[in-house]
Amino acid sequence: MNDISKNRGGPPAKSFRLDRTNGKIWGVCSGIASYFGWDPMLVRIGFVAGTLIGFGSLILVYAAIALIAD
Repeated sequence: MNDISKNRGGPPAKSFRLDRTNGKIWGVCSGIASYFGWDPMLVRIGFVAGTLIGFGSLILVYAAIALIAD
């Protein structure tokens, strides 16, 4: 391996992970909030509003994120 991919001495790479300890159902909204540095309640409100406006389509997106992540 080359030295670029080893990331020696630097900060850990920021990657998306589910936050199951602070999550309500699967930790998707809490994981999104911690990744972007937002308040988890705002992300949850956004998902609920998007689900109501989008006739439930964000439920599929939420489930896909929960199954693919981690």
